[in-house]
Amino acid sequence: MDYLHYNPVKHGLVKNVVDWPYSSFHRYVKQGVYAEDWGNESIGFSESFSDKLE
Repeated sequence: MDYLHYNPVKHGLVKNVVDWPYSSFHRYVKQGVYAEDWGNESIGFSESFSDKLE
């Protein structure tokens, strides 16, 4: 789930995860799974996940 929630930030669509209105992230914040400021620092997914089809 972290990758999905951070994707709009990674691709420059928003500055913070919470700024993307179409995300299920907001539901998880309400449930207490994530803090509202989660993902404000660079997570470094580029090393772990690739957007390229191999």
